[in-house]
Amino acid sequence: MIETDGQRVPSTLREAALAALAASDLDMKVDRTNLACRMWFGRRLGLYGAADPAHPGRPGRPSEPVLVSPRTVKRRSVHTLEGRIALIHALAHIELNAIDLALDIVARFAPERVPRSFFDGWMTVALEEAKHFRLLSRRLESLGSHYGALPAHDGLWQAVEETAHDLGARLAVVPLILEARGLDVTPSLVEKLEAVGDEETADILRIIYRDEKKHVAIGAKWFRFLCARERRNPAERFRELVRASFRGEIKAPFNDRARAEAGLTPTFYRALSPRSS
Repeated sequence: MIETDGQRVPSTLREAALAALAASDLDMKVDRTNLACRMWFGRRLGLYGAADPAHPGRPGRPSEPVLVSPRTVKRRSVHTLEGRIALIHALAHIELNAIDLALDIVARFAPERVPRSFFDGWMTVALEEAKHFRLLSRRLESLGSHYGALPAHDGLWQAVEETAHDLGARLAVVPLILEARGLDVTPSLVEKLEAVGDEETADILRIIYRDEKKHVAIGAKWFRFLCARERRNPAERFRELVRASFRGEIKAPFNDRARAEAGLTPTFYRALSPRSS
């Protein structure tokens, strides 16, 4: 049986996730992600098998955007149309990487000894990140631009490479640092967009904020699961893994309330931030 994009219909979740991860056409990536979710939640896929393809190493990408140093990425002011386009483009790039981060945790850690519901959670994340990317891409088009029109950076995929060896480290860094950061900064971005009358973009960010609280909660749930199985203190283990596997700064201020609602209490991260009070 052949799928419409010419790809064989997958027989395992890992195969389906790898096919989406490898897609360089971004519409195809989103479509393959949606297909993987439908088949997985329809219980039409096994988890993994010996015939699954090899991991591509890096996600598929189109020729644009050009990847540059984070220091050279365009400033993202909301007070001009050009600035809002730059902001939305940067957010779309984050959401594209988030699709691949969710697909990678499924594909890379499929052999791990975890319940099937672990993969339910991460495929839900992949599905919602694909939704976010499409919403932001369409918003860019409505403003006369498109994803790929501006340079972007590759910093998020470095988190995959740093944590490829350890599921606990991956959970600590990706949902509990990178996604949790979105809970800190998104409410103020929504306020700024409302202040300049850009309600359409603000509405998209409200959707992303709601969903990302759920994503952090999924990460916190499974991080605590691993810690309980290993009889470790979750907050102490989190700090240990972050110091070993994360190169960036844990930046204050924190949205403590949203983080706590997602299961990430200040005992996890406050000690890691030299600027927190």
